[in-house]
Amino acid sequence: MNLKLKDIVELLQLPEKTVKTWVEQGKIPSYKIGGQYRFSESEINEWIINNKLKDNLNVSEKIIELSAGKLHVSLTGFLENGGIYYGIEGNSVSEIINNCVNRMAIPETVHRNVLLESLLERESMMPTALGKGIAIPHPRNPIITDVENESLSICFLANEIDYGALDGKDVHTLFIVLSANPKRHLEMLSKISFLCQNDEFMNLLKSRADSHTITEYMKSKDIEWIKG
Repeated sequence: MNLKLKDIVELLQLPEKTVKTWVEQGKIPSYKIGGQYRFSESEINEWIINNKLKDNLNVSEKIIELSAGKLHVSLTGFLENGGIYYGIEGNSVSEIINNCVNRMAIPETVHRNVLLESLLERESMMPTALGKGIAIPHPRNPIITDVENESLSICFLANEIDYGALDGKDVHTLFIVLSANPKRHLEMLSKISFLCQNDEFMNLLKSRADSHTITEYMKSKDIEWIKG
């Protein structure tokens, strides 16, 4: 817990009143120690990526140093392990995640009930909504150790649902990420966030494009990033 409220204000370059309100509302991950708010650098890093603040605000590079063109994880490789799923039913976040887990391809070493509990535990801390109708559920701590088992599952919901996103928009698509370590996890989140700022990609999601079209699009982006 090495960051204080003033550090977050400086990082986000927002009025202290705004930042404090978000903290008190539970929108920013924090801990109250000795009557003072303290923040985990890694959790703030993830929160910024999830909420696209790196691209929408002049966020200090002291903490956020990721950029989509410098990352080494493969979207396509993750997606091949996870898969794309359509028509996920559910009237609440917990129902949606439960139904996603029941359909997802997961490693043999991971029990579905353990994965479900891990995803719901993370959501109970703070919603993983990215904005623009996207959420990125993931375990708080890695539950797999082998990078060959890392996965990305894209789950299209049958009906949009209130996910507690900062932009107030209901969620229509989940990206469920299973990474082997925190660094690769943040890299994947950063790439997904980058893609979701692309109108062409968002149109593919909104139109529920077929799995081949989505996979080929992501493959083209992987190639672009490799070439730099």
